[in-house]
Amino acid sequence: MYEPIRTAPSSRSVHGAMAGTKTNTNTKTNTDFPHRSREEELDIQLAGHLAALLAVTDELRALSPCSAWDEAAERVAGQVARLRGGRPPARTSAAPAGTDPTALHRRAHALAGRALVVAASRADTGAAILAAEQMDAHAAALEPRELASR
Repeated sequence: MYEPIRTAPSSRSVHGAMAGTKTNTNTKTNTDFPHRSREEELDIQLAGHLAALLAVTDELRALSPCSAWDEAAERVAGQVARLRGGRPPARTSAAPAGTDPTALHRRAHALAGRALVVAASRADTGAAILAAEQMDAHAAALEPRELASR
């Protein structure tokens, strides 16, 4: 029925051969490039979600200037810079023409939710609180519009 393979195992994996790298057969890991820890990966992910939230918040600030959005943008930018080792995030100063504020609030709410999930998984209380506050702020901004459209 089944006959075992009789050849010796190769010292190179298929993926390593395609990439032109050797794989260490004793540990089954590729040693030709650095690996990141789970915490580093979560930091990168959280910084990405918060940077996207910052971009949407900056677009909202351009459409309807408000001190609350200004403060929120500065707090989010501070968290992104902290996660990126002090490097400030790129900022947007204008919203594309024809941008719908309701769509921006929905997108910001979703991004803040993603940031909250990642912040909770890495136990970053400050980022989690900020993300939850942003979810609440964007949900509140949507309420009158959602009720008026029904």
